[in-house]
Amino acid sequence: MEIKEIHIAKCHCGAVELELTMPNGLEDPRRCSCSMCRKRGAIAASVLLENLKIIKGEDNLTLYQFNTKTAKHYFCKTCGIYTHHQRRSNPHQFAINVACLDGVNPYDLEPVKIYDGINHPKDTINL
Repeated sequence: MEIKEIHIAKCHCGAVELELTMPNGLEDPRRCSCSMCRKRGAIAASVLLENLKIIKGEDNLTLYQFNTKTAKHYFCKTCGIYTHHQRRSNPHQFAINVACLDGVNPYDLEPVKIYDGINHPKDTINL
């Protein structure tokens, strides 16, 4: 499996295409235990906001937000595949769906660390 410095990611139907600049390869690949991530099961890796360009299908993306409505989760309207989201924990980063990367089999990355999204630090109320 080769992760290129400039890599293309696509949804299942190909309506949405992203160009990712990843000078350090896959950064921090992980799964999360929050309610959203647990149900979608995707491995996510990090890219800075400026390192993700939507090169095709921006109008075919739909936005989903829940709970604090801080994170922005994007899905293809046609095939329903989650492509990326802007992080709540670090709003200067996108998390990208590793399975959308051309030529990458996410099962080759196992085992992948799991982040505790159920007990997210942004959910803690300071009294």
